[in-house]
Amino acid sequence: MTQLRVNKHIHPLYQNQKEELTNLIENYDALTTYLFKGSRNSIKLVTLSTGQRVAIKSFKIPNELNKRVYKFFRKPKGLRSYEHAEKLKTLGVANPQAVAYFEYSTATTIRNTYYISEFVEAEMTYRDLISQKNYPHREVILEEFVRFSYGLHEKGIEFLDHSPGNTLIKKQDDGTYVFYLVDLNRMKFNQEMSFSNRMKNLAHLTTNIQDIEKMAEHYARLIGKSSKEVFIRLWLETIKFQFRFYKKKELKFKIKRFYFS
Repeated sequence: MTQLRVNKHIHPLYQNQKEELTNLIENYDALTTYLFKGSRNSIKLVTLSTGQRVAIKSFKIPNELNKRVYKFFRKPKGLRSYEHAEKLKTLGVANPQAVAYFEYSTATTIRNTYYISEFVEAEMTYRDLISQKNYPHREVILEEFVRFSYGLHEKGIEFLDHSPGNTLIKKQDDGTYVFYLVDLNRMKFNQEMSFSNRMKNLAHLTTNIQDIEKMAEHYARLIGKSSKEVFIRLWLETIKFQFRFYKKKELKFKIKRFYFS
Protein backbone atom coordinates (compact mmCIF):
# COMPACT_ATOMS: atom_id res chain seq x y z
CA MET A 1 0.00 0.00 0.00
CA THR A 2 1.34 3.44 -0.99
CA GLN A 3 2.42 5.56 1.94
CA LEU A 4 0.67 8.93 1.84
CA ARG A 5 2.46 12.13 2.72
CA VAL A 6 0.65 14.67 4.90
CA ASN A 7 0.93 18.39 4.32
CA LYS A 8 -0.89 20.62 6.81
CA HIS A 9 -1.35 24.31 7.51
CA ILE A 10 -2.68 25.18 10.95
CA HIS A 11 -3.72 28.79 11.46
CA PRO A 12 -1.72 30.59 14.19
CA LEU A 13 -4.93 31.05 16.18
CA TYR A 14 -5.30 27.25 16.38
CA GLN A 15 -1.75 26.04 16.96
CA ASN A 16 -2.74 24.80 20.43
CA GLN A 17 -5.36 22.53 18.80
CA LYS A 18 -2.93 21.06 16.25
CA GLU A 19 -3.06 17.54 17.70
CA GLU A 20 -6.84 17.60 18.08
CA LEU A 21 -7.37 18.84 14.53
CA THR A 22 -5.01 16.21 13.14
CA ASN A 23 -6.91 13.50 14.99
CA LEU A 24 -10.21 14.74 13.54
CA ILE A 25 -8.91 14.55 9.99
CA GLU A 26 -7.42 11.10 10.52
CA ASN A 27 -10.81 9.93 11.74
CA TYR A 28 -12.99 11.98 9.40
CA ASP A 29 -15.02 8.99 8.21
CA ALA A 30 -16.12 8.29 11.78
CA LEU A 31 -17.59 11.77 12.25
CA THR A 32 -21.37 11.63 12.01
CA THR A 33 -22.78 15.17 12.01
CA TYR A 34 -23.18 16.36 8.45
CA LEU A 35 -23.77 19.95 7.39
CA PHE A 36 -23.76 18.84 3.77
CA LYS A 37 -23.44 15.45 2.08
CA GLY A 38 -22.97 15.49 -1.68
CA SER A 39 -21.72 13.18 -4.37
CA ARG A 40 -18.46 15.13 -4.66
CA ASN A 41 -17.83 16.89 -1.35
CA SER A 42 -19.07 16.66 2.21
CA ILE A 43 -19.00 19.00 5.21
CA LYS A 44 -19.16 17.82 8.82
CA LEU A 45 -19.69 19.79 12.01
CA VAL A 46 -17.46 19.21 15.03
CA THR A 47 -17.15 20.87 18.44
CA LEU A 48 -13.56 21.23 19.61
CA SER A 49 -12.44 20.76 23.21
CA THR A 50 -12.41 24.57 23.53
CA GLY A 51 -16.13 24.69 22.71
CA GLN A 52 -15.50 26.23 19.28
CA ARG A 53 -17.54 24.63 16.51
CA VAL A 54 -15.78 24.06 13.20
CA ALA A 55 -16.86 22.90 9.76
CA ILE A 56 -14.63 20.32 8.04
CA LYS A 57 -14.96 20.14 4.28
CA SER A 58 -13.71 17.01 2.55
CA PHE A 59 -13.08 17.38 -1.18
CA LYS A 60 -13.66 14.48 -3.55
CA ILE A 61 -10.53 12.59 -4.59
CA PRO A 62 -9.67 13.97 -8.07
CA ASN A 63 -9.75 11.85 -11.20
CA GLU A 64 -6.48 10.36 -12.45
CA LEU A 65 -5.57 13.39 -14.56
CA ASN A 66 -6.39 15.97 -11.90
CA LYS A 67 -4.49 14.03 -9.24
CA ARG A 68 -1.37 15.07 -11.14
CA VAL A 69 -2.61 18.50 -12.19
CA TYR A 70 -3.24 19.44 -8.54
CA LYS A 71 0.11 17.97 -7.52
CA PHE A 72 2.29 19.87 -9.98
CA PHE A 73 0.39 22.60 -11.82
CA ARG A 74 -2.53 23.91 -9.80
CA LYS A 75 -3.18 24.39 -6.11
CA PRO A 76 -5.66 21.87 -4.61
CA LYS A 77 -9.15 23.13 -3.76
CA GLY A 78 -8.61 22.89 -0.01
CA LEU A 79 -5.43 24.95 -0.13
CA ARG A 80 -7.08 27.56 -2.33
CA SER A 81 -9.96 27.78 0.14
CA TYR A 82 -7.53 28.38 3.01
CA GLU A 83 -5.48 31.00 1.15
CA HIS A 84 -8.53 32.76 -0.27
CA ALA A 85 -10.08 33.00 3.19
CA GLU A 86 -6.96 34.74 4.46
CA LYS A 87 -6.80 37.05 1.44
CA LEU A 88 -10.46 38.04 1.89
CA LYS A 89 -9.78 38.95 5.52
CA THR A 90 -7.05 41.37 4.46
CA LEU A 91 -9.53 42.97 2.04
CA GLY A 92 -12.20 43.35 4.72
CA VAL A 93 -14.54 40.71 3.31
CA ALA A 94 -16.22 38.49 5.91
CA ASN A 95 -15.88 34.72 5.73
CA PRO A 96 -15.67 31.99 8.39
CA GLN A 97 -12.26 32.12 10.07
CA ALA A 98 -9.81 29.71 8.46
CA VAL A 99 -8.62 27.03 10.90
CA ALA A 100 -6.54 24.51 8.95
CA TYR A 101 -5.80 22.74 5.67
CA PHE A 102 -4.78 19.10 5.32
CA GLU A 103 -3.49 17.40 2.19
CA TYR A 104 -2.70 13.72 1.59
CA SER A 105 -0.54 12.88 -1.42
CA THR A 106 1.99 10.56 -2.97
CA ALA A 107 5.17 11.65 -4.73
CA THR A 108 3.22 12.18 -7.96
CA THR A 109 -0.47 12.64 -7.05
CA ILE A 110 -2.85 14.49 -4.76
CA ARG A 111 -5.43 12.35 -2.96
CA ASN A 112 -7.57 13.69 -0.09
CA THR A 113 -7.75 17.36 0.84
CA TYR A 114 -9.62 18.98 3.73
CA TYR A 115 -10.39 22.56 4.69
CA ILE A 116 -11.43 23.46 8.23
CA SER A 117 -13.07 26.76 9.15
CA GLU A 118 -14.98 28.14 12.09
CA PHE A 119 -18.72 27.47 11.92
CA VAL A 120 -20.85 30.58 11.42
CA GLU A 121 -24.42 30.16 12.59
CA ALA A 122 -26.29 32.45 10.21
CA GLU A 123 -29.98 33.19 9.97
CA MET A 124 -30.12 32.44 6.26
CA THR A 125 -28.36 32.21 2.94
CA TYR A 126 -29.13 34.29 -0.12
CA ARG A 127 -31.04 31.26 -1.44
CA ASP A 128 -33.45 31.50 1.51
CA LEU A 129 -33.97 35.17 0.75
CA ILE A 130 -34.92 34.68 -2.90
CA SER A 131 -37.15 31.68 -2.18
CA GLN A 132 -39.13 33.32 0.64
CA LYS A 133 -40.96 36.32 -0.75
CA ASN A 134 -42.36 37.32 2.65
CA TYR A 135 -39.09 37.08 4.56
CA PRO A 136 -38.93 39.87 7.21
CA HIS A 137 -37.04 42.96 5.98
CA ARG A 138 -36.46 41.23 2.66
CA GLU A 139 -36.12 44.44 0.66
CA VAL A 140 -33.56 45.87 3.07
CA ILE A 141 -31.48 42.68 3.01
CA LEU A 142 -31.64 42.50 -0.79
CA GLU A 143 -30.39 46.06 -1.09
CA GLU A 144 -27.56 45.44 1.40
CA PHE A 145 -26.59 42.27 -0.46
CA VAL A 146 -26.33 44.19 -3.73
CA ARG A 147 -24.14 46.76 -1.96
CA PHE A 148 -21.99 43.91 -0.63
CA SER A 149 -21.61 42.43 -4.13
CA TYR A 150 -20.73 45.86 -5.52
CA GLY A 151 -18.06 46.12 -2.82
CA LEU A 152 -16.52 42.85 -3.98
CA HIS A 153 -16.39 44.12 -7.55
CA GLU A 154 -14.85 47.43 -6.49
CA LYS A 155 -12.10 45.51 -4.68
CA GLY A 156 -11.32 43.50 -7.82
CA ILE A 157 -12.71 40.26 -6.39
CA GLU A 158 -14.33 37.88 -8.85
CA PHE A 159 -16.15 35.23 -6.84
CA LEU A 160 -16.68 32.56 -9.48
CA ASP A 161 -19.12 30.63 -7.27
CA HIS A 162 -21.25 33.67 -6.45
CA SER A 163 -24.33 31.44 -6.28
CA PRO A 164 -27.38 31.59 -3.94
CA GLY A 165 -26.07 29.12 -1.35
CA ASN A 166 -22.59 30.59 -0.99
CA THR A 167 -23.40 33.73 0.98
CA LEU A 168 -24.39 33.37 4.63
CA ILE A 169 -26.40 36.26 6.05
CA LYS A 170 -26.18 37.08 9.75
CA LYS A 171 -28.12 39.82 11.51
CA GLN A 172 -26.19 41.98 13.96
CA ASP A 173 -27.44 43.33 17.27
CA ASP A 174 -27.76 46.81 15.73
CA GLY A 175 -30.10 45.49 13.04
CA THR A 176 -27.57 45.55 10.19
CA TYR A 177 -26.49 42.46 8.28
CA VAL A 178 -23.12 40.82 7.69
CA PHE A 179 -22.52 38.71 4.59
CA TYR A 180 -20.08 35.78 4.86
CA LEU A 181 -18.68 34.14 1.75
CA VAL A 182 -18.27 30.36 1.77
CA ASP A 183 -17.07 27.77 -0.77
CA LEU A 184 -14.03 29.88 -1.56
CA ASN A 185 -11.84 27.75 -3.79
CA ARG A 186 -12.92 29.37 -7.10
CA MET A 187 -12.00 33.01 -6.76
CA LYS A 188 -9.85 35.60 -8.52
CA PHE A 189 -8.29 38.73 -7.09
CA ASN A 190 -6.97 41.98 -8.59
CA GLN A 191 -9.40 41.69 -11.50
CA GLU A 192 -10.49 44.48 -13.82
CA MET A 193 -14.20 44.17 -13.13
CA SER A 194 -15.77 45.75 -16.18
CA PHE A 195 -19.51 46.41 -16.30
CA SER A 196 -19.91 43.25 -18.39
CA ASN A 197 -17.96 41.12 -15.90
CA ARG A 198 -19.96 42.51 -13.00
CA MET A 199 -23.26 41.57 -14.63
CA LYS A 200 -21.96 38.10 -15.51
CA ASN A 201 -21.02 37.63 -11.87
CA LEU A 202 -24.48 38.66 -10.60
CA ALA A 203 -26.22 36.51 -13.22
CA HIS A 204 -25.63 33.37 -11.14
CA LEU A 205 -27.95 34.43 -8.35
CA THR A 206 -31.58 34.25 -9.44
CA THR A 207 -33.91 33.89 -12.41
CA ASN A 208 -36.76 35.79 -10.76
CA ILE A 209 -37.32 38.82 -12.98
CA GLN A 210 -38.80 40.95 -10.18
CA ASP A 211 -35.74 40.39 -8.00
CA ILE A 212 -33.44 41.06 -10.96
CA GLU A 213 -35.24 44.37 -11.53
CA LYS A 214 -34.68 45.33 -7.89
CA MET A 215 -31.05 44.26 -7.97
CA ALA A 216 -30.57 46.34 -11.13
CA GLU A 217 -32.10 49.41 -9.46
CA HIS A 218 -29.82 49.12 -6.44
CA TYR A 219 -26.69 48.38 -8.47
CA ALA A 220 -27.43 51.20 -10.92
CA ARG A 221 -27.38 53.77 -8.12
CA LEU A 222 -24.00 52.49 -6.96
CA ILE A 223 -22.32 52.33 -10.35
CA GLY A 224 -23.85 55.49 -11.79
CA LYS A 225 -25.81 53.96 -14.67
CA SER A 226 -29.51 53.90 -15.50
CA SER A 227 -31.52 51.08 -13.93
CA LYS A 228 -32.80 50.19 -17.41
CA GLU A 229 -29.27 49.68 -18.77
CA VAL A 230 -28.26 47.56 -15.79
CA PHE A 231 -31.45 45.49 -15.92
CA ILE A 232 -31.17 44.72 -19.64
CA ARG A 233 -27.57 43.58 -19.31
CA LEU A 234 -28.19 41.61 -16.12
CA TRP A 235 -31.26 39.88 -17.56
CA LEU A 236 -29.37 39.01 -20.74
CA GLU A 237 -26.43 37.57 -18.78
CA THR A 238 -28.86 35.58 -16.60
CA ILE A 239 -30.45 33.98 -19.67
CA LYS A 240 -27.04 33.18 -21.14
CA PHE A 241 -25.81 31.67 -17.86
CA GLN A 242 -28.90 29.48 -17.51
CA PHE A 243 -28.50 28.26 -21.10
CA ARG A 244 -24.85 27.32 -20.54
CA PHE A 245 -25.69 25.68 -17.21
CA TYR A 246 -28.36 23.38 -18.62
CA LYS A 247 -26.40 22.60 -21.78
CA LYS A 248 -23.49 21.55 -19.57
CA LYS A 249 -25.79 19.31 -17.50
CA GLU A 250 -27.19 17.80 -20.69
CA LEU A 251 -23.69 17.12 -22.02
CA LYS A 252 -22.62 15.46 -18.75
CA PHE A 253 -25.72 13.26 -18.85
CA LYS A 254 -24.99 12.18 -22.43
CA ILE A 255 -21.37 11.35 -21.58
CA LYS A 256 -22.39 9.28 -18.54
CA ARG A 257 -25.05 7.46 -20.54
CA PHE A 258 -22.51 6.71 -23.30
CA TYR A 259 -19.87 5.29 -20.95
CA PHE A 260 -22.06 3.54 -18.40
CA SER A 261 -25.03 2.26 -20.38
